[in-house]
Amino acid sequence: MDNSVKYILKSSYRVRVLQAIGHDVKTPSQIAKDSSVLNNHISRTLRQLYENDLIELINPEMHCGRLYRLTEKGLVVLSIINNESVQ
Repeated sequence: MDNSVKYILKSSYRVRVLQAIGHDVKTPSQIAKDSSVLNNHISRTLRQLYENDLIELINPEMHCGRLYRLTEKGLVVLSIINNESVQ
């Protein structure tokens, strides 16, 4: 898990996107708005998080209105990151 935390902390985009999703289910446009990450960076960041099993795509058959949520691993990493930022 430590490697996943380090991986997330290396990119402010990854941190902000993970925090923006939180415990919710969101579309990429909602994530972009909530994270203040520009749309052109959202796709790449979501792909990176997906490839590292931190988020999951709920409706892969959709090309518009895709929905993302954190995996169990993503929730643990988010909890660790949020606790570190409080200290």
